[in-house]
Formats: sequence, structure tokens, C-alpha cells
Amino acid sequence: MEIGVDSFAAANASNGKDTAKNNRQSIAELLDRMEYADKVGLDVFGVGEHHRKEFLDSAPTIILAAAAARTKRIKLTSAVTVLSAADPVRVFQNFATLDLVSNGRAEMVVGRGSFIESFPLFGYNLEDYDELFAEKLGLLLNIRDNEMVNWSGKFRAPLKDQAIYPRPLQTPLPIWLGVGGTPESFIRAGKLGLPLMVAVIGGETRQFRPLVDLYRKAGKAAGHSDEKLKVGLHSLGYVAETTEKAVADYYPGYAETFTRIGKERGWQPVTPLRFESQRGAYGAYLVGSPEEVAEKILRHSESLGGISRLTFQMDNAGLTHQQLLHSIELIGTRVAPLVNKK
Repeated sequence: MEIGVDSFAAANASNGKDTAKNNRQSIAELLDRMEYADKVGLDVFGVGEHHRKEFLDSAPTIILAAAAARTKRIKLTSAVTVLSAADPVRVFQNFATLDLVSNGRAEMVVGRGSFIESFPLFGYNLEDYDELFAEKLGLLLNIRDNEMVNWSGKFRAPLKDQAIYPRPLQTPLPIWLGVGGTPESFIRAGKLGLPLMVAVIGGETRQFRPLVDLYRKAGKAAGHSDEKLKVGLHSLGYVAETTEKAVADYYPGYAETFTRIGKERGWQPVTPLRFESQRGAYGAYLVGSPEEVAEKILRHSESLGGISRLTFQMDNAGLTHQQLLHSIELIGTRVAPLVNKK
């Protein structure tokens, strides 16, 4: 199983104020963590895409390209590219270029995004949410598979005998489909034969098994091999030397972040009891000691019929740079070997 980390490039604030200097430091520290993840043997590092003050990942391919110059083997991916509000031609060109810069280590996870600020920002109608994504995904896959593109659709000017450059080093460029909880998204990924990245940010991970089964059934019905029908899992997590320290480090920032976001979305209030239920044996969160987290990853994999990739999302909890570095070290040197021991 591949083990990695996803980041939303959270902005660090000083005395309650976000400044250019603080943002510069946040990006510098993120690049240090990406370099360190490569050093300790993690398989993949992903950068999300948001257009909000608290995150600095509005141009993720630039961050990934900077990391490519400082790393040697780790795969570099989006987490996720908000394809509904992007031009698939530019998305492909950006990641094809990243693939060349990184010597064939670029990937992308495409999805509709969990926030909606990109729609008004780029002039799209939220009522076209799914239709936009379906059309743009079709165009992106067309571009990936064909140097010369002929295509027409509803939301973009047609392409007639149009060559798209540059071409990536990898053939094909890996594209995963990021999904939340709708059956249609799982079935779509299966029919297209795309690897699946499931974002589980609450509840019990095993509850997603029927949806994963839908994905595999749709993929096999469409003639895709088991090798193509890979399942990845993106979960909130943090690893420390002991479970007690992991909880003490993680919970305060987690409570602040999810209380703030929860008010936007109408979620139930964050409480220690609810947090512990999410951190329990079948809950979605991977917060604990290396041994506890490794055991839980294997439990999640078994409950979903086997997963190929697991990525931790850690920087939503106000953790310090040093805490994140140490957690990355523990994931690479202790969690991953336990998960993948023969």
C-alpha cells in the first residue's frame, strides 16, 4: 500500500493577522515537509486547491513544481484539482509540464471540490455543478489519450484538429477521481476505469464499502481490469509517539477548525466525545500512536475490500511545523513499515 500526505497549504497567522511574510514562511515550511516526506520514504504528497484566505493552495501545480526540484522519488499529486471550475486544456498542460519537471512523478486527483468559492470566482453557475464536471472530465481524458483533439461540448468552445502540448513523460498521465459520498460518482469512476480516491472526513470508513463495491462492479462491467480499479483513502490524521500525545496535539486545533467550518455547513458542534467516536476503532480519523494508526489503516483496508493508497490530511489542526515534520517521520519510518510488512 502506498502511504502519503495531503496538504491544503494552511496559512499560519501571527497575532491573528495573515501577512505576506507569514505566507512566505508557510510555503517555505510546506516545501520543507514535502522534501522531508521524500527523505523518510513516503510514496506520495498531494496539494489541494482552495480559493480561501486560510489556505495558500490556489495554484497547486506551482507548489508541486517547486517540490519537484527538491525531491527525488516521491509522487507529486493534486488533492484535488477542482476540475468543474478549470479549463481542462490548461489543467493538462500544467500537469504534463510538472511530469516533465519531476521526471515522471506527476499525478492528479480531479474532483468537484468540497467548497464552492471557485464557481463565482471563475464565472460558473453552481446549478451546473455535476454537468460541468462530467463534460470537463471527458475533455481532460480525451486530451490525455490523444495528442490531436476533436471535441465539442456545452460549456467551452470546440476543439477541431487541435494539438495539445506538452505531452507528459508518463503514458498515460495518472488521473484519479476524487469522490465524496454519492453513488453516481463511484459508478462514473468505475465505468471510466479511473483509480478512485475516497475522501472520508467523518463517520465510519466501513460505511463506504457498498459504494466501493458499486465502483468495482461498474468497472468490471465496463471491461476494466482489477489493476486499473485501484481504491485510495484520504483521511484526517496525525501520528505522535503515544496516543495521548497525538490527541493532545491534534484536538485543540481540530476543534477550532471544524467549529469554524461547521458553522458554514451546519454541522453538529465539535465535542471531545464526538472526536473520540471518530478516533475509535471504526471511525474515520487516524489519530494515535504509530502502532494504533497502522492497525487502523489495515482495518480500513479490509473493510473496503483492499486499498492501494492512504493519504493523511494533517494541516487542518493548527499543528506546528515541527510537529508535522515529526509526524511525517513517524508515518514514513514506523507506520508504513507496519502496514506493508511481509
